[in-house]
Amino acid sequence: MDKLDVAVIIGSTREGRFGPVVANWFAERVAEHGDFRADVIDLVDANLPGALSGRPTPEVAAVSERLERADAFVVVTPEYNHSYPAALKTLLDWHGTQWRAKPVGFVSYGGLSGGLRAIEHLRPVFAELHATTIRETVSFHGAWSQFNDAGELIDAAPADAAAKKMLDQLSWWAEALHHAREARPYRT
Repeated sequence: MDKLDVAVIIGSTREGRFGPVVANWFAERVAEHGDFRADVIDLVDANLPGALSGRPTPEVAAVSERLERADAFVVVTPEYNHSYPAALKTLLDWHGTQWRAKPVGFVSYGGLSGGLRAIEHLRPVFAELHATTIRETVSFHGAWSQFNDAGELIDAAPADAAAKKMLDQLSWWAEALHHAREARPYRT
């Protein structure tokens, strides 16, 4: 099988956000892993409307196409008020079918909890969207002190090992579900 397509989603749109630093680091791990082609979707650039309707805008349609192409997803999310950002919820609510029968991995960052509470809030939402979440995660506790000014990890070994483990699982699920969707379309 050719490389799998993974959409790496930067979930924060907050001014001064740290998400692109984490996402860039992770996109490098994806490239090193070798099983995937990464498409980084930055929700700042997506410009999704906050008001949901039955009439998707051109911006929604553009993101829809990218999500549809993906065999797997990795959500890069901070933790805001013990949960995930509103922009990420908007993305999820605008898109229903694109997640079905596909795996989702998580890279989180934050203070003491490292964004893990955001991940735990996302798991049941993705279950409702018929996606399979990967158990292994990558989490940065006190993320701002773990990266230098050039956006590189100061001690990369633990995070690199966690990313490899998560990507190995994501690859297995993405390939298995890709073949399953080809053999028999997923129905809800």
